[in-house]
Amino acid sequence: MDISVVVPLYNEAESLPELAAWIERVMDDNGFTYEVLMINDGSTDDSWRVIKELSEQNPNIKGVCFRRNYGKSPALYTGFERVQGDVVITMDADLQDSPDEIPELYRMIKEDGYDLVSGWKQKRYDPLSKTLPTKLFNATARKVSGIKNLHDFNCGLKAYRRDVVKHIEVYGDMHRYIPYLAKNAGFDKIGEKVVHHQARKYGKSKFGLDRFVNGYLDLMTLWFQSKFGVKPMHFFGLLGSLMFFIGLIAVIAVGAIKLYNMHAGNHYILVTDSPYFYLALTCMILGTQLFLTGFLGELIARNSAGRNHYEIEEEIK
Repeated sequence: MDISVVVPLYNEAESLPELAAWIERVMDDNGFTYEVLMINDGSTDDSWRVIKELSEQNPNIKGVCFRRNYGKSPALYTGFERVQGDVVITMDADLQDSPDEIPELYRMIKEDGYDLVSGWKQKRYDPLSKTLPTKLFNATARKVSGIKNLHDFNCGLKAYRRDVVKHIEVYGDMHRYIPYLAKNAGFDKIGEKVVHHQARKYGKSKFGLDRFVNGYLDLMTLWFQSKFGVKPMHFFGLLGSLMFFIGLIAVIAVGAIKLYNMHAGNHYILVTDSPYFYLALTCMILGTQLFLTGFLGELIARNSAGRNHYEIEEEIK
């Protein structure tokens, strides 16, 4: 099979028939063998009913229906588990991503040899309140990830070699950083393509401003995992040792001051009168705690057993 298209969606019943017809037209015009996996993320409208009707009309359309809303990353993860195509395309269901981009994205993966190609919505039809934070977010992501050639990390329209999606774990809200996840997994041939961004035709955006705050927190988490995920002692142990060393120096200072005062005949000056006593106590406790945190981190497996288990109500194969 040439292409698998993964479409995560939440309350997009109005746009699905048009999107399905558009994808089908592009695939037929280019002679691609394909499948479309529509992942219904607990929609409260008629999205799942529409998906079932579309699947009856076109057997290339498959679907998964979550029992409740989990988020975009779980939807993508579930789709990636099931894809069979040589090239995997992800796109949003709101018709802002154009299926006409699929042939060129496919060519860049198959002929140019990219592991991943990310879309860049150079001209956006979004309000200023969304575009300005997005620019700042992408600049930070480029700096932290080291992927200098990407302008739009969070673009939903992306293409991957199948090996890439089978070797990365997309959880939480990590869909924003799939290029970074791919790079950390050893897939570092990452390209970018300017894609057409269309104004939303139906419904409204499902994302609020809180995604920018959460996005930065996730970026810091991913950075820490990529640097110290399998060696937490290198981080916590270093900090703990540093704090303990500062505490040790403070203890020596407390002892020296006490000895000096005794030699000078000031026997009534207590150790607790010195600020170095409290500095020593605090630093040594913190140092010990940080060191133990690193030690325990080495013993605990990074992934919990049920990390990517999602309740599926129904599936179309």
